[in-house]
Amino acid sequence: MMKKLSLLLLIFVSTFSFAQTEDALVYLEAKNPAVVSAALAAPITILTQAAIDRKNTQGIAIDDRDVPLNETQKAAIEAASGITVLAKSKWLNAVYVRGTETTINALLTLPFVIDVEFADKSLNRPTGGKQFTKTDKFEIENQSRPVYNYGSARNQTEMINVDYLHENNHIGQDIIVAFMDNGYPGVLTNPAYVDLRNEGRLKGYYDFVARVESPNGTGSHGAGTFSDAAGFLNGQFVGTAPGASYYLFITEDDNEESPAEEAYWVEAQERADSLGVYVSNTSLGYQAFDNSSYDHDYADLDGLTTIGARGSNAAFEKGMIPVTSAGNEGNGFGKVGTPADAAGSFTIGAVDAGKNYVSFSSRGPNAAGVIKPDVMAKGLDAAIVSQNGNVTTSSGTSFSSPITAGAVASLWSAVPNLKNDVIMQAIRESADRYNNPTDEYGYGIPDFGEALNNLLMIGVEDQMLENNFALYPNPVSTQINISFPKSAENAVFAIYNILGERILQKNISTLNNSVDVSGLSSGMYIASITSNSKTTSYKIIKE
Repeated sequence: MMKKLSLLLLIFVSTFSFAQTEDALVYLEAKNPAVVSAALAAPITILTQAAIDRKNTQGIAIDDRDVPLNETQKAAIEAASGITVLAKSKWLNAVYVRGTETTINALLTLPFVIDVEFADKSLNRPTGGKQFTKTDKFEIENQSRPVYNYGSARNQTEMINVDYLHENNHIGQDIIVAFMDNGYPGVLTNPAYVDLRNEGRLKGYYDFVARVESPNGTGSHGAGTFSDAAGFLNGQFVGTAPGASYYLFITEDDNEESPAEEAYWVEAQERADSLGVYVSNTSLGYQAFDNSSYDHDYADLDGLTTIGARGSNAAFEKGMIPVTSAGNEGNGFGKVGTPADAAGSFTIGAVDAGKNYVSFSSRGPNAAGVIKPDVMAKGLDAAIVSQNGNVTTSSGTSFSSPITAGAVASLWSAVPNLKNDVIMQAIRESADRYNNPTDEYGYGIPDFGEALNNLLMIGVEDQMLENNFALYPNPVSTQINISFPKSAENAVFAIYNILGERILQKNISTLNNSVDVSGLSSGMYIASITSNSKTTSYKIIKE
């Protein structure tokens, strides 16, 4: 009897302890001005040169948010009784902790802790939010799919006209992309990434959950999503950015569902920014958690409130484009989760091969009325490469997102000097429902070829070409225009056929910058522009 009583007491104590475990963001006092000043005076001490170059190119300020948080203060919180630090954020100047309500509140006695924000919103303020039934976020993606053969990625690529970018050799070169997911098993051996590995374009990987340098994680979801951007199997499969460079980050913990994963995700975005990443892909979303007290109700999904939304907006402000799945709750919760709700997120919904809305795709708008999703891509039976190197299919906005993220990288590689907001808006404006957006489709299905041509048109005067010439439109049917950099007023324009024979030459200037090419036969040509003793060559397509 005594043994049974002791066992019952142990069970009761364990249950009681678990019930009292809470998660919270703990905000630190403002960073030391002297530390901030020293770091900003020597930004290479806190950012890579690639990150500094990207920010300088886009006119993005390097500020106190780029300065790491105070590690001594973080260590003091880690040393506090009953507290586990799971993640940190320099952008939010906060650490994400787990403990009891009492031990977390006790952190307020530390002189450098200025506030505590509990994941259980009832501990911060009254809440009457509706509780929603939780589902396996990867339920749709994890369904088994048949193996496809040659060209299975063609539909999803041509649907958004990213093949136009590839034909013009815009394949993501010199653009760094970061993936956020639950794991990428097989990436170090998968034949779909041979070129990526051999060319040194797999820049690195890190598991923010386990705090180890490993790509494996707790699941294989990332193995599929990553392939839609980076995969290449000659004659079988081509991702939407086969020439980009990549970091792989693990922010999803398959062992639990909690806002800690949002904090891991923000920390990974910060790491991405410091490494010079242009585009991030997030095939994850958060709304309902294991502890229902932490759930986000619709009012929370206003693009400003959640940890994820705040992190996404900061990433956007820092010059990145955070491409994010809308979510698979179209038949459940209904609305986009977070960080898809953030204005800074470029949110992607799902359509089928015929460009029809798929019912599982989460709808907009966010709680503040911002149109979500932004655009759509194929998410039903999307082609992927499995972790073993087999071409197959899977479904979910998890795949419409990386298809688009890769396309964004390829587009940006064509106009790398343009800012993120200009790129995003050009993609929206290219979409087929831009003038009539809906809750299901957002602005619709984009045309990345049109987006590129629009960027060349709108950006040539004052955003793109401070130091370079540009030709537009390309492909061209009758007349090609040449945009001049500020450093040149006159130039010699020439066109050569594929045999290297010059077939046209003309003196051009800022006031006479158009050339009639209507007499040329259809095909590919090389154009050259010579000015100030420098010659630059361009490939043009005559329609």
